[in-house]
Amino acid sequence: MNRAHDTRSFGWHPQPPTSRGFADAIRHPVVSFCYLSLSLYLSFSSSIFCVYVLHLYRFQTEESRTHPITQAIPENSASIEVTTKNCGKLHVHVQGDIENLEKKAVFLTIHDIGNNHSSFQDFVDHPCMSEIKQRSVFIHVDVPGQHDNADDLPNDFNYPTIQQIGEDLAQVLDHLKINIVVGFGEGAGANILVRFALAHPSRILGLVLIHLIATGVGMMEYFKDRFLNWKLSSVGMDQSAEQYLVYHKFGAEHLEMVDNKETLISEYTEKLKKQINPRNLKKYVQSYMNRKDISSMIANNLKNVDILLVTGSKAAYATEVEKEYQKMGKEKTSILKINDVADLMQEAPEKLAQSLLLFVKGLGFLTSITLPGVERQRTFSGGDHKMLGAVGRRRTLSMEEYDLPRPRRTSLTANK
Repeated sequence: MNRAHDTRSFGWHPQPPTSRGFADAIRHPVVSFCYLSLSLYLSFSSSIFCVYVLHLYRFQTEESRTHPITQAIPENSASIEVTTKNCGKLHVHVQGDIENLEKKAVFLTIHDIGNNHSSFQDFVDHPCMSEIKQRSVFIHVDVPGQHDNADDLPNDFNYPTIQQIGEDLAQVLDHLKINIVVGFGEGAGANILVRFALAHPSRILGLVLIHLIATGVGMMEYFKDRFLNWKLSSVGMDQSAEQYLVYHKFGAEHLEMVDNKETLISEYTEKLKKQINPRNLKKYVQSYMNRKDISSMIANNLKNVDILLVTGSKAAYATEVEKEYQKMGKEKTSILKINDVADLMQEAPEKLAQSLLLFVKGLGFLTSITLPGVERQRTFSGGDHKMLGAVGRRRTLSMEEYDLPRPRRTSLTANK
């Protein structure tokens, strides 16, 4: 037999390998050694890779904790997160170019219960605000758990008090390297901004406060809010809970008189259902219900802060706002009351924009902007609105004065 063609002499079988053939082959010392070496190599490589991935994940997690804002802020707007001491991660929305603050007014906005940043964002996007928006930066902060489509807050999350929320706002400004702002708040948000001003007076240039209630919770408000809390916790955002929030926002009496009642209600309730988490809203309401009276602290400690109180004659809290004005020093405080409206940003945006500009001009900003109907005078009144107080008495700066170096207190950016 020709050995060159005798495959049996090499133990070779030209048939496809079988499991038995593999078992026989693995018993060979050389094959067994190679197989074991390959297995150990692959196992070791996999372990090294897993350790590397785990290390990389832990490194990135630590980085995110240390530097919660890592992305660059776009010129026009951005939604970012800032980690704070008491509130955890706050969702912050910036409108405007934060990298170029020279000669710009910087506003810090805080929303009311039943709302989030979008209430102020929509107002700033209104055509009547275009000139102001172009020359300003707006920093909108969502109170914990109130951002769009928020998940339920963890059970072990200690919801901050109204006082703690106000104090934590300084950390937002620190992260954005903003030194001083004009506070712009509504309802519970107005109360929060007052507490921020009391805790950090050097960081507030002025306050525009819509429907500020600085006193504690009255008996009627207490029972109404207790009922709302029960509804939000037991059945979520049902019809009665929605009705309470609608009346809180628009005023019960006013709703019966407006022509577009159904439109106002449907738009607001639709937003509530789609955007606001009812369980988280309950926690914000509870925090606001547990507020302490700070009205005397405003009169005593914010004497040098320019304040504009704003209300509508049909608003649920118009009387309380007027009472608050009577307690405050008139040299630095003004009040704007707009007739026949309750929700000022939605029902009277033009008049609110005019008054906002007049107020900020008195602080020395946006002096070159002119909106129709804005005049510098102590009192201006017409058939639909009236402003009394200090706004008209403050002298606005000329453009030459405006270009002079400003004192440190009015420096917009913090030292880096």
